[in-house]
Amino acid sequence: MNEEVMPKTYALKTMGCQMNVHDSERLAGLLDEAGYVPVELVPQAAARATDAGDQGADVLVINTCSVRENAANRLFGNLGQLAEVKRERPGMQIAVSGCLAQQLRGGIVDKAPWVDVVLGTHNLDVLPALLERARHNNEAAVEIEESLKVFPSTLPSHRESAYAAWVSIAVGCNNTCTFCIVPHLRGKQKDRRPGDVLNEIRAVVDEGAIEVTLLGQNVNSYGIEFGDRSAFSKLLRAAGSIDGLERVRFTSPHPAMFTDDVIDAMAETPTVMPSLHMPLQSGSDAILRAMRRSYRSSRFLRILQRVREQIPHAAITTDIIVGFPGETEDDFLQTLDVVEESRFSSAFTFLYSPRPGTPAADMDNQVPDEVANERFQRLVQLQNRISLEENEKCEGQTVTVLVSEGEGRKDGATERISGRAEDNRLVHVALPHHSNERPRPGDMVKARVTHGAPHYLLADSALTGGEFEIVRTRAGDAWERGEARKAELQAEAEGRVPVTIGMPTLRVRSGS
Repeated sequence: MNEEVMPKTYALKTMGCQMNVHDSERLAGLLDEAGYVPVELVPQAAARATDAGDQGADVLVINTCSVRENAANRLFGNLGQLAEVKRERPGMQIAVSGCLAQQLRGGIVDKAPWVDVVLGTHNLDVLPALLERARHNNEAAVEIEESLKVFPSTLPSHRESAYAAWVSIAVGCNNTCTFCIVPHLRGKQKDRRPGDVLNEIRAVVDEGAIEVTLLGQNVNSYGIEFGDRSAFSKLLRAAGSIDGLERVRFTSPHPAMFTDDVIDAMAETPTVMPSLHMPLQSGSDAILRAMRRSYRSSRFLRILQRVREQIPHAAITTDIIVGFPGETEDDFLQTLDVVEESRFSSAFTFLYSPRPGTPAADMDNQVPDEVANERFQRLVQLQNRISLEENEKCEGQTVTVLVSEGEGRKDGATERISGRAEDNRLVHVALPHHSNERPRPGDMVKARVTHGAPHYLLADSALTGGEFEIVRTRAGDAWERGEARKAELQAEAEGRVPVTIGMPTLRVRSGS
């Protein structure tokens, strides 16, 4: 007697920063190892997806962020939509992880009792066990650790990209910025040993990756735990010398600890890309003091000057908060002045919103919403003008673009491919009409920039017979192998796995 059983499927919804993306890859790797299958590989499961965002999966993991505005409202809004799904498919499980889970703990289940699992930032490795416990006990499993138990990078990984990888070098933060809850939720900084980091980079390169981004809440303070203040610059040089690795990036540094040896390492290591994300937060020294940011605008500008002296073609991006408590019009004008002088290629701009548990949430002189919104619009308008001017300077230059998957949402309609230039600018590249060769994600394309827009570059030179070259890479080969493997897994899932009662059967692949 045979009974066909569909494999248990999973889906992940990731909110927040690159560290959360990194953690989600680890959570997916743990589920893979436990025998779950990504829902997109099982059409029968994906077909039952609803508008609630369940994706039709047996297990939905929501990896949360506490930094973004209205994070809790977004989470409980999503969970509210999923309540009906749980009623219709009671065997489905919902897990909530990440910073907001670390903060709210069992309060998530109190407000949404249909949630099955809650785990924090310090114990990602327990996800499969908690899912099993919740199933067995028919009640929610909540487990939050106060300190890091297992470094996330030591866990199995299901990487979303065959050609680019996130590699965490440290978790946690020792700073005390008054607007930020990250140190409370991710703990004090914990550094990985350099050898472990380099071994992971070599491993992802062996798998086909040609770009690596080093991650940390405060990446350039790496080494503080083992007493080497130049550890980060040494790590950049060592990573840059690994055979087969073509692009090294890092995020995010802190201006107070950004030293000349790091700039030297960037300038002298060809595989370290000429891009830098340097969070300003405010151009007003008074507000920087209130934020407890241990640098002033003059130091910030000196760092940018030194970077541009050694790496003139570097593209520099930033983070800016508008409407921090006590911000006056003069404070805001000082921010506009620093932005004008800094010439950022782009900026992530945020309206300040209080985070419970942070000192800034209880400060006097909260800026009225209408004032903060008006300032925010002025900042965006200024930065858009600067971004346009800086991108227009790129017109006529030849760029090398690492072709990506999903960067260009309109690529199908425009017959372009998209990716990132060496300086991390987004580039949309037109393909020659006469060519049948199409670059794969992970391949490189060289083309001439024909137009600069505020948020991207266009390289349409191929349409007029101008400069255009496809460089096939082993990363593209890895992507192609990955697509073939996905097709193989999907075929297996569509055929379902026969479960027998009685005598075992031997499964023979065709052609063997």
